[in-house]
Amino acid sequence: MKSYLKTIGYFRNSALAISIMLFINACGTKNTAETTSVSEAIPVKLMELESQQTSMTVDATGSFSTDDETFLSFKTGGITGEIFVRAGDPVRKGQLLATLVVTEVAAQVNQAKLGLAKAIRDYERVKNLYADSVATLEQLQNATTAKELAHQQMATASFNLEHSEIRAKNDGVVLRKMVNSGQVVAPGTPILQTSSKGKADWILKVAVSDYQWAAINPKDEATISTDAFPDSTIKGIVLSKSEQIDPATGSFIIDIQLVNGRSMPIASGMFGKARIQTSGKSNVWNIPYESLLDGNGSSGYVFVTNDQKVASRVPVTISAIRENEVVVSKGLEGYKYLIISGSAYLTDNASIISSSK
Repeated sequence: MKSYLKTIGYFRNSALAISIMLFINACGTKNTAETTSVSEAIPVKLMELESQQTSMTVDATGSFSTDDETFLSFKTGGITGEIFVRAGDPVRKGQLLATLVVTEVAAQVNQAKLGLAKAIRDYERVKNLYADSVATLEQLQNATTAKELAHQQMATASFNLEHSEIRAKNDGVVLRKMVNSGQVVAPGTPILQTSSKGKADWILKVAVSDYQWAAINPKDEATISTDAFPDSTIKGIVLSKSEQIDPATGSFIIDIQLVNGRSMPIASGMFGKARIQTSGKSNVWNIPYESLLDGNGSSGYVFVTNDQKVASRVPVTISAIRENEVVVSKGLEGYKYLIISGSAYLTDNASIISSSK
C-alpha cells in the first residue's frame, strides 16, 4: 500500500513539474515572438497629410486643327473618276475637285426622264377621258399620283447626278487625299479633307483624364507651345470639352482656341503642348519629391498609413511637379499619414515603426 501511494505521489509531482515547464516555455515563446515582430518592423518617417483647395494646372498634348475642317465625299457610291488636286494644293470656292464615273447615275436620270414623260402622257389622256365622262375619278386620281411620283424620281436622280462630283465649299487648302482614281467607294466615303486656311481659328485638341476634365471649364486660360517654335508661346482659351469619352484613346477631348492664331504658321496635325490653368478649385496634396515611387508622367505610387503600424502602397495622380515637391490631385483620400523616408525598403502591408517617436 505504501508503495502504491508513493508511486501516485511521484506521478503527481512529475505532472506538476511538466505543467510549470510548459507554462514557462509558452511565456518565453510569446515574448520571443513579440520581440521578433518589433525587430522586423521597418523604421520610417511620417508626414501628416493635409489637402488644400487650389486651382489646378493641367498639362496636356494634342494636335492642331481648324474649326472648319471638312471631309468631302460623294452622295452615291461607284467608281472614282478623276481627282484634280493633291494634299497641300490651294483651292477656290466652287472649284471642281473630284468626279465619279457617272455611267450608272446618268442611266438612272434617263430612266427617270422616260418615266416622267410617260406619266405626263397618261395623265393627259385620263384627264381628257374624264372630261368626256369615259374615265372615272379614281382613274384620274391614280394618274395624277403617278405623275407626281415620276417628278420625285426625276428630282432624286438629278440630285444624285449633281453630287457625283465634289466642289470646294470655300477658299482654302487640301489637307488630305484619301482615295485614288479607279477605286470603288461607298456612299459617304471621305475622298478629300479641306480647310479654310487663314480664314478659320486654329484649335489645339488635347486629351485629358476624367479627373482633369471635371476641373476644366470653358474660357479657362491656357499657354500653348510647339516644337516648331520652341522659343515662343501662344495664348489660348478653352473653347469646349467633349461630353463623351473618345473610344480610340480612352480620354476626353478639350478644344483650345488660339488667341489671334489665324496668322500663325501652323499646319494641321502639328503636335502641340498646352498648360491649362483651371478656374475651379480642387483638393490637392503637396508631398515631398522623395516620397514618390515609380513616377511615370501623371502617375506614380506612394506608401501611406492610418495606424502607423502597417504601410499601404497606393497609386496617385500627379497634376504638377515642382522643384522640391509633387502636387497630387487624386489617390490620397482617406489616409492620415504619408511615409516620406524608408519607402524604398517597404512592400505593401509591411510592418512599420515611426522613427520620430
